[in-house]
Amino acid sequence: MTVLRKIRANLDRMSPADREIGEFIADNPEKMLGMSSSALADATGRSQSSVVKFAQRLGFASYQDLKLAVSSVRAQDWRLPSGPIHGSIEQGDSFSTIFEKLLSSKIHAMRETMAVNGSREISRAVAALKGARRIYLVGAGASALVASDLCFKLLKIGHVVIHSGDAHIQLANAAGMTADDVMLAISYSGSSLDTLSMVQLAKARGSRVIAMTSMRDNPVARVADILIHTVADEDQVRSSSITARDAQLALTDLLFLMLVQEQEDAHSFIHESEAAVAPLKVGLGGS
Repeated sequence: MTVLRKIRANLDRMSPADREIGEFIADNPEKMLGMSSSALADATGRSQSSVVKFAQRLGFASYQDLKLAVSSVRAQDWRLPSGPIHGSIEQGDSFSTIFEKLLSSKIHAMRETMAVNGSREISRAVAALKGARRIYLVGAGASALVASDLCFKLLKIGHVVIHSGDAHIQLANAAGMTADDVMLAISYSGSSLDTLSMVQLAKARGSRVIAMTSMRDNPVARVADILIHTVADEDQVRSSSITARDAQLALTDLLFLMLVQEQEDAHSFIHESEAAVAPLKVGLGGS
């Protein structure tokens, strides 16, 4: 039984407070995914503690675990209009079946990621990045590649960005952070020792930390000042961090585009960057 069916099945036996919260979630699952526990409390006219206790009475350790369960249900219900097969890629799958499964997994990882992040937390992350003296981007493995992509984009619009693919260099860089700096830590698991060490060091230096991680409770999330989530279908495509990377790239692109929108001189920086590389493209026949 899915969590939404469980809620609907037990509405008649719930207390008035739990029934109000349960009905809202059952009727508005996608809206609930973008809400914090306090926002859901406001929407239902109940207290934040009532929302947390509601999640616990359903068997979840926290409200975030309840959101993860609801997100999983929505992911299972969703299908592309053209009807591609969503599931594990098997050894005997044909080219077209692999393509359809891969495309479906990628799209719905990005779609669910956008659904679980409320505008408030995204806006807080954008504001923190915009006001930072220096931005430190950290991540290990595939997350480091996502950080590199965002580093390039932020440099193009004039931000001072510190990033390295080497964990020791990242840690040494973090030792120079101040209260005017911001660290964006990218880690789907949130349990990478390298990333956690850098986040803890940033906090010790008085810097603000934005964590981009999964919805499960994890060490990096517990340290962060601002938390944004990625939803990935790693159980379906297991050969690499494929869908986690897609979800992370979707979020970093969203942060970048919102910064461009809010930063008055962003387009000037972009035009100057394009003008600087234009002479090189002439000789090579374009990029």
